[in-house]
Amino acid sequence: MNIVLLGYMGSGKTAVGRQLAIVMGREFVDLDLLIEEQLGQSISEIFDRKGAVYFRKKESEVLREVLNSKNSAVIALGGGTPIYGDNLKWIKDKKNTLSIYLKITIEPLVQRLWDERQNRPLIAGISSSEALEEFVRKHLFERAFVYQQADVQMDVSDLSVEQAALAVQNIFQKEQGVI
Repeated sequence: MNIVLLGYMGSGKTAVGRQLAIVMGREFVDLDLLIEEQLGQSISEIFDRKGAVYFRKKESEVLREVLNSKNSAVIALGGGTPIYGDNLKWIKDKKNTLSIYLKITIEPLVQRLWDERQNRPLIAGISSSEALEEFVRKHLFERAFVYQQADVQMDVSDLSVEQAALAVQNIFQKEQGVI
């Protein structure tokens, strides 16, 4: 069974996913990195050169390829992946897939994003932490309904990457009836 991690940008999908894959001895797939490899450009460059619509179409295509070709991988989505098109429905309809929403409160999220905002197209132009917090609150409010449709919701606000990975592993094992 694939484990699909979804959540807002900065929630820890990639870091937790990498650690989880190590702990569970599984392949790790970062959807954004895979898109960058296939197109030979960073996500920021793709947005700048080809636009958001092109990126979202490519993202949906790569998501389907991954879900159809993997059986026991840990897959980290981009923050917007489940929001666009029928991506979430596609994830939920896959029988061999467990979706987990990595939920994080605003304060630690804004702290994480402030330092890395130049590498994130949606927030690169935000010039104050107050404006970033306002943007994140609004954006997260708009997206929360979709994220909450994941099979499992897990608050990672106060967890280290290692703790979050172990918690996801425990959830997965419970879902599989192992523990």
